[in-house]
Amino acid sequence: MYSSTSKEMENETSSNQCKKPFHNISVLNSSFPSSAPPRTEVQSTSAYLLPSFKYVPFLPRVSFDSVQALAKSYLLPEKLHAAHDGLSPIHRDRLTRKPAYQNLLPGVQDVRDVLVLICGHGGRDARCGTFGPLLRDEFEAKLVRANFEVARGAVRVPGFGKGEEDAGAAQKVIAAHGEDGKKKEVARVGLISHIGGHKFAGNVIIYIPPGYRGPGGEEHALAGCGIWYGRVEPRHAEGLVDETIVRGRVVEDMFRGGIDSNRRILRL
Repeated sequence: MYSSTSKEMENETSSNQCKKPFHNISVLNSSFPSSAPPRTEVQSTSAYLLPSFKYVPFLPRVSFDSVQALAKSYLLPEKLHAAHDGLSPIHRDRLTRKPAYQNLLPGVQDVRDVLVLICGHGGRDARCGTFGPLLRDEFEAKLVRANFEVARGAVRVPGFGKGEEDAGAAQKVIAAHGEDGKKKEVARVGLISHIGGHKFAGNVIIYIPPGYRGPGGEEHALAGCGIWYGRVEPRHAEGLVDETIVRGRVVEDMFRGGIDSNRRILRL
């Protein structure tokens, strides 16, 4: 999922190399701002990899080498489906992941923020275009009420961008505390391009990062998972924040599906 819109990047990542019937990858644009690149004269975009919970901050738009590195190091499968057994060893090798390419992508880091993704593509469905901004504002308000730090700016990467001052600012956000002295968790709410099922507008996907803890410090039941809800209205935001994000419970009557960090489908 790209943080800033770039049709060229989307087309390149959606090439035949990543369109495999047994390893589907969906490429979406989002309203999240991209991280500032180390070289300000080079235009770049950023990408979230979900449900792998990785953030790739710098993908230069002037060359597709970094996009190819992204596909080969993170997007291709580690192991091929049995349907590929008839291919030659060389062909099979081309279709599998190569971790060495990760060295070509500086600043990649784990996603530690709660992500709330809302379909806001008005060009595909007027209802999503109408509901999207309303849901975004309502989720942000209810997350703040639930003692979350809602981050709206770009992700700052320590050691990159404008320097260590930005890295320090990022740490201040992450370490923010509420009036009760407890550490605030960070959440980001963004609009994304069409995710299908217009009759289910508004569509909301909530990603809880691995290692996320509940309000009492207990292990969160949905840590490392993505939960997809449909027919969400602004009046539902408070309940979804409390039930799913805070307490780790799935609201069954709006549940459309889910996935864990190992790409396994969640079923109720």
